This record gives sequence, structure tokens and C-alpha cells, in this order.
Amino acid sequence: MDTMQSESSLSYTGWRVVLAGFFGVMASFAAVVPYTFGVFVKPLSVSFGWHREAISAGFSIAALTVAAASPGLGFLLDRLGPRRIVLPCIIVFCAGYVSLYWLTPNIFHFYIAFFLLGMVGNGTAYLGYSRSISTWFVRRRGLALSVMLAGGSCGAMLLPLIAQSAITHYGWRTAYATLGVLSFLVGFPLAALFLKERPVASIEASGSAKQGGTVREALCTRIFWIIALTVCLYAASLNGSLAHFSAILTDRGVSAAGAASAVSVIGAAALVGRLLTGLFLDRFFGARVSQWMLLMTAIGMVLLSVAHSLGTGLFAASMIGFSMGSEGDITPYLLSRYFGLRRLSTLYSLTWTTYAIGAATGPILVGRLFDSVGSYRPGTIQLLALPAFVSCLLMLLLPRYGEEVLSGNVAFEPEPEMRTEMR
Repeated sequence: MDTMQSESSLSYTGWRVVLAGFFGVMASFAAVVPYTFGVFVKPLSVSFGWHREAISAGFSIAALTVAAASPGLGFLLDRLGPRRIVLPCIIVFCAGYVSLYWLTPNIFHFYIAFFLLGMVGNGTAYLGYSRSISTWFVRRRGLALSVMLAGGSCGAMLLPLIAQSAITHYGWRTAYATLGVLSFLVGFPLAALFLKERPVASIEASGSAKQGGTVREALCTRIFWIIALTVCLYAASLNGSLAHFSAILTDRGVSAAGAASAVSVIGAAALVGRLLTGLFLDRFFGARVSQWMLLMTAIGMVLLSVAHSLGTGLFAASMIGFSMGSEGDITPYLLSRYFGLRRLSTLYSLTWTTYAIGAATGPILVGRLFDSVGSYRPGTIQLLALPAFVSCLLMLLLPRYGEEVLSGNVAFEPEPEMRTEMR
């Protein structure tokens, strides 16, 4: 009981870890790359004559590299703890962005930089902080994760405006360097001070640790693969729109500043959506919460496909943004409830691999279609709504937390506090 009460106190140590996660994610790969990539597409095309499909490939390279690197990072986070992994990843990530200041007409320079960003990206983002935060919270886990993710929403609001302003006044080279320096100053100090896991003895005493089985046993359950496939399909929808959001609106007559504002609205709506998502997760079945969010994503894509004014673009941005709680909040929450904390980072990293595959597919597909027909046709963007809607239907297949998740002779039981709730 004392443990549950302490989670509601602002003096509880776990909230300091959440604070580090909030600012770390605000300046992480998850906030910087998806939300600012689009504002550099036209400047790079004008400066070097690169096609938009070729530029979009940089985003896809980073996403695929995240897919390849995430399992290793997850394994290291489970074995070594967050500080030893997150802090070096922040340093390398920031240095990679600063290096774009010296970008050359050779596009392989651009690709190598985004390969490096992808290698360390997940160590700076949700994966790096979720396990640590989950060890500190039981009853308030959904809220704690949503507050951490809200940092990404704040970054999504601020970073496109900062990047666009820097491009307008100082050029895209200075904008890249600014993002790199800013990411270090915002993310590194608090992570160095507060990022840590709860002591094992305290976790066991609170009854919040579930023994569970091995990663291999978890991979033999249909539950894991339903979650992973949902994440992959959602990522294709989301990142396909985010990477081209600014370009879609400006090609339809919206000003560059207006398009940047629309991207920022995604972050503002996501901030509200993620906080509410955390509250909903602590009160309702997570799969149902995810369904509503995914349905809103699909509706937002349809609205974007017919947006020919800033007003419609802003409305589409708000729908897409509000639903983004399903991107990083719901997934670790569901994994922790179904499979426990022991191998959370490893399992979460594997879902990030599927996320990155979807994230790589969406942007380059939209870029290829643009280069083929010479415009962002409504049907092209409407196709992005289909994966999100399929994900919404897949959530119907997840069982309640109280039901046993069988894998051979292994049964993963719900956490102790969840057994009480199921009664």
C-alpha cells in the first residue's frame, strides 16, 4: 500500500526518472527525425538537385537501421541498464546531426549520416527510457509512460518551428547543427543525473515484478506477433504521412510557415492525446484504447488526402497527432502487462524492429508515387489509411490480461495487482 501511495507523490523518485525521460525523448531520434525531416526536403532538393524519392530514402535508411540495431540495444539495456547505453547514444546522435552541417552533393554522405542516426536512435528514445520507468511504477505505469512520451509531443511542436526558422534565417546547414546542439543540451544533463532503474529488492517487495518466461517463449505466443504486426502497419501509415506532410500541404498552396505550423499541431495534439492515453490505460483495457487511437489515425489520413487549405490540414494534423499515443505508450504498456519487466527492453526492441520496417516502407512508397505521377494525388494518401485500419481490427484478437498466455508448457500470468483488478 505504501508503494502504491508513493507513486502518486511528486516527491517519489520515479517521477525524476520520468522527468529525465520527458526531456530525453523531447530531443531524441523519435522527435527530431520524423518531425523535422520534411522541412529539409525542398531545401536539399534545391541545393543539390536530388529527387524527393532519393531524399526520402535517407529517412528509410535511418528507419531500417533502427530496425536492425534495436534488438541489440534492447538486449544491452536489459543486461547493462539504461545509463550505460542511453548516454553514449545521445552523444553519437547529436554528433551525427551536427555533421550534416558539412553535407556535400554526394548523396551517400547524407545516407551515411542517417545510417549513423539510426544505429543509436532508439537508445535516445522510448526504448531507452521505458524499461527504467516501468520498474518504478505499477498502478501509475500508464500515466508515467505517457508523461515520458509527452516529451516527444513537445518536441514535435517545437522542433519543426525551430528548424524552419533556422532554415529561413540562416540556411539548412545551420538548422541541422542547431538541432544537434539543442538535442544534447536538452537530453544529456537530466539523463546523466536521474536515469536509473528501481533496485531489484524494491521491485520484488512491491510485488510488481513478474517472473514470466524467456524471450523465445514470448515469441512463440500469438499475442506478441499481433502487437508486432499492429506496430508495423501503424508505422507505415504514420511515417508515410509525416515524412511528406509539409510537402503535401505546400504543393497544394499552403505556405511553408503554415505547413510547419500544421506539423507542430501534430505535436500539440499528440501531447493531449498521450496524456489522456496514459490515464485511459490505467483504467481501461489497453487493446480497446489502441483501437480508438488507430481509427483516429485512419480518419486523419483520409482528411489529409483531400486537404487543399491550411484549415483542413490543421484538422487532419490534429486527428493524426491525437492518436499518436498508440505509437510508443500502448506498446510497452501491453508488453509489460502480458510478459512482465524482466525482458521488456528486448521484446519492446523487437516491436521497434517491425515499427522501423513499416516506417521505412511508408515514406519511400509515397515518394516513389510522387515521382511517378508528379503530384500527391488523394488516392496515394488514402492508401496510407488502410494499414492503420487493419491494425485497428487486429486489436480485437488480443485477450484480456487475466487470461493465460500459453507458449508450450509456459504460462505467463498477469502481474499481482492486475489479478486484483480482474476480480
